[in-house]
Amino acid sequence: MCGLTGFWRPPGAPREAMLASARRMADTLAHRGPDDSGEWVDERSGIAFGHRRLSIVDLSPEGHQPMVSASGRYVITLNGEIYNYPALRGALERDGAAPVWRGRSDTEVLLAAFDHWGVEQTLRKSVGMFALALWDTRERVLHLARDRMGEKPMYYGWMGRTFLFGSEPKALEANPAFDARIDRDAVALYLRYACVPAPYSIFSHISKLLPGTLLSLSFGELEAQARPQPQPFWTLAQAVADGVNDSFRGPVTEAVDRLDAILREAVSGQMVADVPLGAFLSGGVDSSIVVALMQAQSRRPVRTFSIGFAEQEYDETAYAKRVAQHLGTDHMELYVSAEEALAVVPLLPSMYDEPFADSSQIPTFLVSQLARQHVTVSVSGDGGDELFGGYNRHRLGRWLQHGVGWIPAPLRSLLARGITGVSPATYDKTLVAMRSVVPRRLRIRASGDKLHKLAALIDADGAGLFYQSMVSMWPDSVALRDASRPVPPGWISQETPVALRSLPERMMYLDTLGYLPDDILVKVDRAAMRVSLETRAPLLDHRLVEFAWRLPLDLKMRGGRSKWLLREVLYRYVPRELIERPKMGFSVPLDSWLRGPLREWAASLLDPARIARGGFFDPEPIARKWREHLDGTRNWHHQLWIVLMFEAWLECRNRAGVAPA
Repeated sequence: MCGLTGFWRPPGAPREAMLASARRMADTLAHRGPDDSGEWVDERSGIAFGHRRLSIVDLSPEGHQPMVSASGRYVITLNGEIYNYPALRGALERDGAAPVWRGRSDTEVLLAAFDHWGVEQTLRKSVGMFALALWDTRERVLHLARDRMGEKPMYYGWMGRTFLFGSEPKALEANPAFDARIDRDAVALYLRYACVPAPYSIFSHISKLLPGTLLSLSFGELEAQARPQPQPFWTLAQAVADGVNDSFRGPVTEAVDRLDAILREAVSGQMVADVPLGAFLSGGVDSSIVVALMQAQSRRPVRTFSIGFAEQEYDETAYAKRVAQHLGTDHMELYVSAEEALAVVPLLPSMYDEPFADSSQIPTFLVSQLARQHVTVSVSGDGGDELFGGYNRHRLGRWLQHGVGWIPAPLRSLLARGITGVSPATYDKTLVAMRSVVPRRLRIRASGDKLHKLAALIDADGAGLFYQSMVSMWPDSVALRDASRPVPPGWISQETPVALRSLPERMMYLDTLGYLPDDILVKVDRAAMRVSLETRAPLLDHRLVEFAWRLPLDLKMRGGRSKWLLREVLYRYVPRELIERPKMGFSVPLDSWLRGPLREWAASLLDPARIARGGFFDPEPIARKWREHLDGTRNWHHQLWIVLMFEAWLECRNRAGVAPA
C-alpha cells in the first residue's frame, strides 16, 4: 500500500525542476507511504513519477519505486498488492520470460509480466487491489489503471497544458498548475449520496478512474491534450451476465463447499506479508468468516481488533470478543469515549480530501489507529453485504416487490400517508415500550425514521425509484442554491443487466457498482492510510465476486435471513448462536452528539448567513431540518452531517489559504 502521483507537461523543463515538483507532490502522500520515497523523470518526454512506499512485501531496497523493468521499457509507480504474484512469477519462469530477479516484490513481477504479456493481458491475469501509473518508454504511452472493485484510488485530469494524476487530490494540488475550481454537479451528487461518485471529483477538470478500467495516452495525444477515454479490462456487468448464464444448479452442500474453498483461497492469498498482519473483527458475519478462515490457516493466533462505545446500542465488542475467544485469536478491544471520538471530527476534511459524509468514518479511523499500533496490515470483511444481500434495503426490497408491489399506486400512496401521519418520535417511544415483546432480529435502531423511509418506498413508482429513494439523502435539488439545476443521475443511471429481474439483485448490483467503491472503500482507504495501515478485503477477490453472481438469490436470502450461504460456511467454524443477532452496522451515536457535544460546532457551520455566503446551498431547508433535529421532531443527522462535512471541508481549505473558485 503506497501513494503515487505524477504529471506530464510539454517537454523543456529542467530535470531538477521536474524532480522537485514530483517530490513535492509525493510528499503530500507521506502518510500513505512513510517507509521510502522516490521520483523518476524523463525530461525529453515531459513525464514525471513520484512515489511514497509503505513496505509490505520485500522490505529491501529492491522494492524501491518508481521501478524500471529489467528490459528498460517500462517504468511503474504502484499502489496496492498483486496477491497472485508468485503464480505470475512461476508462469514467467516456465515461459522462459523471467528476467534475472533483483528482489521478491510483486512490483518487479508485474513489470516483467507487462514485458511478456502486454499491459491489458497482464491486468486480466492479476489478482489484487491496485492503482498504477506506467510509462512505456518505447511507445511513449502513459497508462493509468485501477483494480476491478475500486479498492485503490486514482485521480487524474488536465489543468491547462499539464496532465496530473495521483492517489489523492492533495497530491495534484501540490502542482502549480492545479485549479481548485469546484464542480457544482459533483456537489449535487454529494448531497444525494454523501460522497462524490466516480468518475466525478469535487474539482472541475479532475476525474476518478472507474474501477476495472485502463486509461492510455500516447505522447502525441498528450501533446494534443486529448481527453482520455478509459477502457474496461473487466466489468461487473459482464461478470453478472456470465454468472446468470452459468447459474449454479448443484445441491446446497456443494454450494457451501465451493464457497468455502474459494474463500479459503482468497483469504490465504491475502495473508502474505513480510510485516505483522491482523484483522478487524466486529463479530458480524463478514468479519467473522474472514477471521475464522485466517485462523484456520495460521500457525499462531491472529491479531484481531475491535472498538466499542459506552452507548450499548452502538457497541459490538461483546459479540466480537465471543467470536475471538471461540477462534482463539489474540484479541484487542478499545472502548472509546465520546470525547475521543469527537476529537477525530476536525481531522476528517483533510483526511478525506473531498467532502465525505459516511459518519462511520469516525470508528473506522479509530479502529485503524488501534490496529496500527500492533500491525502494518489489517484484513476486513468489506464486500459481503453487496455480494450476498446483507443490507436492510435488500431485504426490504424483496418484501416490497412481493408484499406491496401488486397494490395499485393510489392505494400505496394512501398507505404511505397513513404511516407518515405519526411522527418518528412517537414510533420510537412506542417501540421502546414494546421492546421486551419484540423479537431481537426485528429490533431496529431509529425505527421511526426508518418507517417514514418505508413510506416513501411504498409510494415510489418503479424499481429505479425504489433504489433511488433508499440511497438518496437529500432528494433532487432541494438544498442546492440553484434548485433548478438538475442532479446528475450517478449510480442510478447505470443500466442493470437484463438478466437481473428481482429488485434485491438489481440493488446489490448498483451497490457493488457505486456505493461500495465510492463510499465504503473510500472510507476505509483514507482512514487506514491516514495512520499508514494497509487494509485488505478478501471478499472482494474478483473470483469470489464472479462466483457470487452465479448463485441464485435463494442461496443468498432465505427464511428471512440475509447472506444465507455465507452464514452456512461460517457455521462450520463458529457456532450459530455467536452470530445470530440483529445487524448493527458500524456507526456512532451521531444523532445525540449533534444535540449535545457537537451542537455548538454544528450550529456555527449551519448558520444560515454562513451557508448563504458559501453560495452552494439554500439555507432555508437546512435550517428547518436543524430545528426539527434539535427539538426531536425528526432525526436528520444523516442529512445534516452531509452539509456539515461540506462546510467543514470548505473551512479547512479557507484556513489553508485555498479559496474555492
